[in-house]
Amino acid sequence: MAGGVVHFEIPADDENRAREFYSSAFGWEVSPMPEMSYAMIKTTPTDETGMPAVPGSINGGMFHREGELTSPVLTVDVDDIDSVLEKIKSLGGSTVTPRQAVGDMGWAAYFRDTEGNVVGLWQNAASEGGTSEAAGTGTAAGGNDIGA
Repeated sequence: MAGGVVHFEIPADDENRAREFYSSAFGWEVSPMPEMSYAMIKTTPTDETGMPAVPGSINGGMFHREGELTSPVLTVDVDDIDSVLEKIKSLGGSTVTPRQAVGDMGWAAYFRDTEGNVVGLWQNAASEGGTSEAAGTGTAAGGNDIGA
């Protein structure tokens, strides 16, 4: 769903301490992904495709706090990250991190809004027979770990 909030991220100075905190406080399942320097956070049950099973719920992630990403981030689903970043620029925002591949699931980027907040963008990889990666306009492919 383009325009919907589909993911959140929590930066942490001590990732082990933060994993223990959120697991104990809310019962969240935190699964480290060392190959990505990231941890997936499961806040709600998922269906067989990995999507949140409870309507309106989202899952998230955790990473080491550094650089521009120092506060929790909400991530918005978009059809084309590059065109959205251009629109954001025209509206007075700026790109923090340009489009970058996230495994074979899709692409992520971060921007700063006119109020100084950093917000994430997510574009799903094209499904079989979908739009090409080279075009940068993947369509919703569902079944990825971020709930988009």
